[in-house]
Amino acid sequence: MTVTQAAPLVKTSASRPGERRWSVLALLCLALLLITVDATVLHIAVPALTAALEPSAVQLLWIIDVYSLVVAPLLIMFGTLGDKYGRKRLVLCGFVLFGLASAGAAFAPTPLTLILARALLGVGGAMIMPATLSLIRQVFTDRRERAIALGVWSAVAAAGAAVGPLVGGVLVGFWWGAVFLINVPILLVLLPAAIRLLPDSPVRRDRPWDAAGAALSVAGILALAFGLKEAGSGTLMPMWASLLVFLAGAGLLVAFVRRQRRLAVPLLELGLFRRREFTTGVTGVLLGVFALVGLQLMLAQYLQLVLGDSPVRAAVRMLPLVLSAICGGLAAAHILPRLGLRATMSGGLGLVALALTPTLGWGVEGHPVMLAVCFVGIGFGVQVALLAASDTIMSAVPESRAGGAAAIEETAYELGAGLGVAVLGTITAIAYAPALTAVPGVPAAGMDEARQSLASAAHVAHQVGGSAGGALLDAARWAFVNALHTTVVVSVVLLSLTAVSVAVLLRRD
Repeated sequence: MTVTQAAPLVKTSASRPGERRWSVLALLCLALLLITVDATVLHIAVPALTAALEPSAVQLLWIIDVYSLVVAPLLIMFGTLGDKYGRKRLVLCGFVLFGLASAGAAFAPTPLTLILARALLGVGGAMIMPATLSLIRQVFTDRRERAIALGVWSAVAAAGAAVGPLVGGVLVGFWWGAVFLINVPILLVLLPAAIRLLPDSPVRRDRPWDAAGAALSVAGILALAFGLKEAGSGTLMPMWASLLVFLAGAGLLVAFVRRQRRLAVPLLELGLFRRREFTTGVTGVLLGVFALVGLQLMLAQYLQLVLGDSPVRAAVRMLPLVLSAICGGLAAAHILPRLGLRATMSGGLGLVALALTPTLGWGVEGHPVMLAVCFVGIGFGVQVALLAASDTIMSAVPESRAGGAAAIEETAYELGAGLGVAVLGTITAIAYAPALTAVPGVPAAGMDEARQSLASAAHVAHQVGGSAGGALLDAARWAFVNALHTTVVVSVVLLSLTAVSVAVLLRRD
């Protein structure tokens, strides 16, 4: 019944002039770009922000992390609310909240105010993100056109996080609050355009909505994400406490799954995961973003801490990754119909593994040409795999459940990003410390501090000075490179195994 009711809406929007649905896509992608850029825009603005507000180390961590910590657990809840009460309505409310929170963050007088404003930004972003995918599913009824639209969407999602530091580096030159205030005029343009362009979706008020299940999913994913972040950084609590939080989150999610199985109309339709294509698509998104975000962070550190690039120069040198990601998303829309899901997804993941392999022979010297080639391979390969995964997910569900499916996909994006940073960052930290052996002339206490990170080693080297300080910095750079090699090996093995598994397990299209 619900699919039949939705059909006239889809037909109407699809039968308008061709530019209508592409205009909708442009609007949704611009909104998505704002959300994804905000996740990383503060990375370069931190020094100016610290000088202006003087936050403590713990407050600074929350200013940076609270945005993604709020977005991840709310995606499933708002995705299903959009299915029930209308996606257009949710997008419009999200625009208003995101704009107000951006203005509040820009003029925040204290660190606590900024933390609260960033949390509200996360709520607004979570209201918008699931609707962007489900509205694409609603407007683009032709699968070939939808593949192109999803390719653009996935390219924007990846590019936003990659260009965030570059945008922050440019805007912070004017004023640190500009990194937030820039959202306001953009949203003032997007809001009336959304009112005019976005199609209405069916309102299904009679569909039951599981509030208790929503609370379990929000608390579970929040605890899971927070535990992962703390396990990687150890800033707020020791490792054992982080693991307890992680296990508590896993327990809440187990309770959530059991509750959903008992309900006649569940918040999350677990039966979707019985479909091999849907499960493979979600797994592909999770591992693709895991590789992209985790490796992007590690390679950015390599550029800045080993090769000595400034943050802005490092962001500029990573532009080939952004551009190739956009090209990969667009090209995959044409590759997927010809090669099929299995070859497209496994080939994309395999290309990323292949592109990473040359980095295993690098040391502390620069490789500008090969670095650009590797970034091109990583960006293109990840986006080809993500497009195949996204198209599979959205094609495996009826339009009436598109919001829930989109929320699952975007939750996989957020968890993949968190896992990539936490897991690959932890592997790098574990491999770095033992690789940095004692340096003559550096006291034991200084060596202990230097083994915490390469940035700490640079600080100690500056304090020690002289030939001993220079020797410590050189040793620390080599230790970091060796740790990076370990991380790359883990990534290559994981990506290769996943590519082989997709090729073996999925049916030929």
